[in-house]
Amino acid sequence: MADPRILYIRLPCNPIFPIGVVYLADHVHKLFPSIEQRIFDLGTVPPLDFALALDACIDQFRPTLLVFSWRDIQIYAPVGGRGGNPLQYAFEFFYARNPLIRLRGALGGVRVTQAYYAELWRNLGLIRRGLRRAGRYSSQVRAIVGGGAVSVFYEQLGQKLPRGTIVSVGEGEALIEKLLRGEDFRDQRCYVAGEGSPRDRLIHEPPTPIEKTACNYDYIPQIWPEFEYYLQAQDFYVGVQTKRGCPHNCCYCIYTVIEGKQVRINPADEVVAEMRQLYDRGIRNFWFTDAQFIPARKYIDDAVELLQKVLAAGMTDIHWAAYIRADNLTPQLCDLMVKTGMNYFEIGITSGSQELVRKMRMGYNLRTVLENCRDLKAAGFNDLVSVNYSFNVIDERPETIRQTIAYHRALEAIFGADKVEPAIFFIGLQPHTHLEEYAFQQQILRPGYDPMSLMPWTAKKLLWNPEPMGSFFGEVCLQAWQQNPNDFGREVMAILEQRWGCADLESALTAAIPSSPPKPLVTAAR
Repeated sequence: MADPRILYIRLPCNPIFPIGVVYLADHVHKLFPSIEQRIFDLGTVPPLDFALALDACIDQFRPTLLVFSWRDIQIYAPVGGRGGNPLQYAFEFFYARNPLIRLRGALGGVRVTQAYYAELWRNLGLIRRGLRRAGRYSSQVRAIVGGGAVSVFYEQLGQKLPRGTIVSVGEGEALIEKLLRGEDFRDQRCYVAGEGSPRDRLIHEPPTPIEKTACNYDYIPQIWPEFEYYLQAQDFYVGVQTKRGCPHNCCYCIYTVIEGKQVRINPADEVVAEMRQLYDRGIRNFWFTDAQFIPARKYIDDAVELLQKVLAAGMTDIHWAAYIRADNLTPQLCDLMVKTGMNYFEIGITSGSQELVRKMRMGYNLRTVLENCRDLKAAGFNDLVSVNYSFNVIDERPETIRQTIAYHRALEAIFGADKVEPAIFFIGLQPHTHLEEYAFQQQILRPGYDPMSLMPWTAKKLLWNPEPMGSFFGEVCLQAWQQNPNDFGREVMAILEQRWGCADLESALTAAIPSSPPKPLVTAAR
């Protein structure tokens, strides 16, 4: 590209530090220091000003390459979101016996649906508007659209984007590097909208490895005027990435597909150098944005090295949080986590039944998780643990519910009931996962369905809560929202225990090995 000027546009979303855009701009600057760049974050702009603010930025900067980052699309979640709580509205509509509550769910669902499609059309409109506006200043302007939402729904979005838009899946560094060098970029995980269909199983192709160095935070504020927005609140967590990739096969998870199974470790010295730059700017709260902070036991030494170097750097007053596979903790790691200021972590065990954990291909040993949590508590950890449970994924039944209750109570006995927060999720089925293949096999879904549809006949299938247990969980959740909406997770666990009781912990930790090989969860690749 001749004399490129790159404008990164983070499309509107919750005010989460836009680490992907920052890293991409930093990578380009290190390779092409003379290229002019600018970051424009619509997450910091009031909704009524989106269009005018975008116009003003383009008029001032006059870009030749627009790079759009689109973070969120799917909305199934147990928390407030677009127009209200989508999970609650869905359950009220599908499962409530009281016709007035069902009507409330229907009306709430209409509001959520309207907000969802309005946001989808708005973002597509902002992309078209940006291209048209930039076209006033350059006849060669191009657009790349990427980000988490695009990586999941790249097949569907490509049909809605302007012709010639480059649709990027997963990491974008190698793609943009080739584009800037004038090289053929189509061997990367991407395709051009309107110029044919994406390659079959494009998302399953491995990403191009890159050498990751510390982000240059002397440069980033020069191209991002809104950078200070994320430094104002002392409780704001700023993202730092220590690795990419996830080696696991959890049946419902898209991370291992988007980031690839090859775990690529960022050098500890570079991670600490990046943290130090943010620390010197007043940041004290860090979120390690990896798919898993310790994805497998073979990476324990890397985590130990990183935390030892954080300590050696003298950043003794920081706090950090991460998503952690607690089966990979060691006493040494637990000690370092407490000493370096970990004050929150999430573990996604999904179920407290070892049988179901195995069926979901999660690779967890729940007994090991409990033992390691005891080590963490003994090391002095006294802060919050969020435990993600996704009920009714595969083969849920009363006995596995009782086992999950027993397991959760064991975690509470370790950390304290007030420190263990059960986050109740129902899986939003996503394309390209093993669970999607399972849904095809069970004839719950048919190939060719629209995963972006929010119509009731599709949403009920994508919000994974199949019968025969689906109606029961719907009833329990509705009761929990009615009785204690401000502590929904704990209320759900209490109701489940009242109805089904609590199993012996040993039964939760034991899963019989089947005498014959289980039927495969997925068939051959499509």
